[in-house]
Amino acid sequence: MKKMRKKVYMTAGYNTISLGTGRKEFHPKKPRPGLEEYITEAGKGVLEQIGGAGNVDEGIIGNFMAARFNRQGNLAALIPAIDEGLRWKPCSRVEGACGSGGLALTGAVKSVLAETADVVLAIGVEVQNTVKAIYGADILAGAGWYRGERKNGHAYFFPNQFSDRAGAYFEKYGRDRTRQAFARWYRNAIENARLCPTAQEYHNQVADLEALALTEPNPKVFCEHINVFDCSKVSDAAAGIAVVSEEGLARIGLKPEDAVEVVGFATVEADLTVPPADHTKLETSARAVRQALEIAGITRDDLATVECHDCFTISGLLSVEAIGFAEQGAGPEFITAGQTARGGRIPFNTTGGLVGWGHPTGGTGVRQAVTLWQQLTGRAGDAQIAIPAERPYGLAINMGGNDKTVVAVVFRQIR
Repeated sequence: MKKMRKKVYMTAGYNTISLGTGRKEFHPKKPRPGLEEYITEAGKGVLEQIGGAGNVDEGIIGNFMAARFNRQGNLAALIPAIDEGLRWKPCSRVEGACGSGGLALTGAVKSVLAETADVVLAIGVEVQNTVKAIYGADILAGAGWYRGERKNGHAYFFPNQFSDRAGAYFEKYGRDRTRQAFARWYRNAIENARLCPTAQEYHNQVADLEALALTEPNPKVFCEHINVFDCSKVSDAAAGIAVVSEEGLARIGLKPEDAVEVVGFATVEADLTVPPADHTKLETSARAVRQALEIAGITRDDLATVECHDCFTISGLLSVEAIGFAEQGAGPEFITAGQTARGGRIPFNTTGGLVGWGHPTGGTGVRQAVTLWQQLTGRAGDAQIAIPAERPYGLAINMGGNDKTVVAVVFRQIR
C-alpha cells in the first residue's frame, strides 16, 4: 500500500435518528420515513454546514439492499433530490454488503486524491423495517455466498454465522468467560447509546444490562450460541459527511480544527465462496487494520478510540483481538476488565456501536466516521470522551459479510 500523497479531511458529519424497536417513536404499523427522506435529511444536514450544494463537486452513496428492502435501485440519482444545486453533478453508488458505507468513504477519498474533486458528499443509508425480521434475514443473507451457503443455512442466516463463531470460541477458550465478555460488551453499548440522542437504544432503561445479556440462548427459537441481545437490531437510518481536500476545506469556509484528517485507509477483500479458515479470528479485519495503521505511520497504541463493526458481540470481541489489544483468547478478560468501556484503556463504540446505536447496514461505515469526527473535534455532546494529546487518532473498521469486505480508516485530530 502506498502512502497518501496529499491531505484529505472529513468534516460536517450528520446522523439521522436510528429508527427501529427500542425508539419510543417507532411503531411497526404507523407510517415511517422512507429511503428518500433519510437520504435527504442526511444530505441537507451536511450541506448546511459546508455552505450549500454549490460547494459540492461530487456525490457518492453507500447502500446494500435497497433493491429488495425498498424496491429501489439507481440510488445515485437520489443524491440530486437532496438539493437542486446537486443536479448535473457526478454521483455514484457503491455496495459491499455491511461495508458499503466504508466503501463510500474510501471512494470519496480516492476522488480527492485523484484531484477530480475537492468536496465530495458521502452518504450511507439503509431502510430495513419494511419486511418482517425473518424475511429481512433472508435478504441480508445476500452478504454471504447465497448460492453456496443459503440453501442449507439457518433461517436467521447471519446471526447463525456468528453464532458458529461464538461456539468455536467457546470450545477453544471457554464458554462462561466469553459469555461474560459478551454481556459486558452489551452493557457498554447500551450505556454509550443512552448518551447519544440519535441512537436506537437511547431510550433503553433496563437496570441490570449484564443480567439481561446473559439470558441463555435458545436454539429452538433463535441460535445455539448467542441470544438476541448479542445482535445489532434492524435499523433505518442515514449518515452523511463531507470528504475534502485542503482547497475544499477553504472553499467551504471551515477551519482545519473543524475537521479530522484521514491519515490512512485500507480495503481488504476475502473470497466470498470460501468459509473462514478459523472461526475464532477475523483475518480480513486484522489485515485491513494492519495496512491502515502502516499507511498512517502509527501503531494501535496511538489510538484514542475505536469504532468497530460489532454487528454481534462476538464480532466486537474478535475485533479487539484482530487489532491486537489482546492476544487471541485473552479478549474476554480485556473486555470484562472495562478496558473497552468509555473510561477504559481504549474506548470502543462511544455512541453505542452497532449493538447500541443501530446497524443500518449500508449506512454504518459513514455513521462510524461521523462518530469519530464528533469525538476528535469535541462535538460528541454527552457522549464525549477525553482525547489525550499524545493519542490524537481514531480508527474505524467497517465489515461486510462474514469478514469478507473490510474497510479500515485512521483519523487524526487537528489541534
